[in-house]
Amino acid sequence: MKVTYYPGCSLEGTARDYAASLNAVCRALGVELIELQDWNCCGATAAHAIDHQAALALAGRNLALAEKGGRDLVVPCPLCFNRLKTAAWALTGDKPKSSGYPLQWARKIYDLADFLARERFLKLMASMVRRPLNGLRAVCYYGCMASRPPKVTGASNCENPTSLDRILSQVGVEVKPWSYKTDCCGASHLIARRDIVFKLAGRLYDKAMEAGANCMVVSCQMCQANLDLYQDKILQELGLSYYLPIFYFTELIGLALGLSEARQWVGSHFVTPARLLAEVGLAP
Repeated sequence: MKVTYYPGCSLEGTARDYAASLNAVCRALGVELIELQDWNCCGATAAHAIDHQAALALAGRNLALAEKGGRDLVVPCPLCFNRLKTAAWALTGDKPKSSGYPLQWARKIYDLADFLARERFLKLMASMVRRPLNGLRAVCYYGCMASRPPKVTGASNCENPTSLDRILSQVGVEVKPWSYKTDCCGASHLIARRDIVFKLAGRLYDKAMEAGANCMVVSCQMCQANLDLYQDKILQELGLSYYLPIFYFTELIGLALGLSEARQWVGSHFVTPARLLAEVGLAP
């Protein structure tokens, strides 16, 4: 299967481990990611906050380029996914706005987790598991950008998404229920209001531990950064003492499928999962 792939800026910088893992996993599952040529930044939330027309133009240009390929579009970053879906909705609705880039757009735009949570891939993953991830107890943290607002994203259950839950269940992870799947982590407010992000992240750690999890699993590189990079500082400031590795879901698929690069991906995290993997018998 071939799909057009929009990586977004973060996956070429701070989230290169996410990019490496999703590329390897998609290759293993028979999905050929055709990277969109000459793509530009989607503008994410910053452009939208400053200039709505510029935000439409940035995302609209990417959609116009993707339309020429004639394939569905897969997006791993929830922020990019949200902006591209918003542009498609605004530029092709009953009262379409203009971005300066002509667009008909009749293809689908998939969030990567939703794309891989389809039944055909779940069955394929289950059949390819070489090492079930027994012992990992995870809460799935989706963040707030992949499913909201549902009239734009098309999410069937924006308050209780299940794509990560279903994927992890196929590879042996015990998925713990909790009520904080789509709470905000504070995203880029870390730069201006570190106190807000620390409070939000601290609450997520608390609730994950209460749920009985020994790790968190994400599909968003911004959420991963906030929860992983600053975990020691957040815990120190809040007077907490937790050890909670933060995995990308594609890393765990790779581990379960026995992909040789998987150890390298998870080894790049600030909160190293090596101790956890050793405790549950999943060390190399």
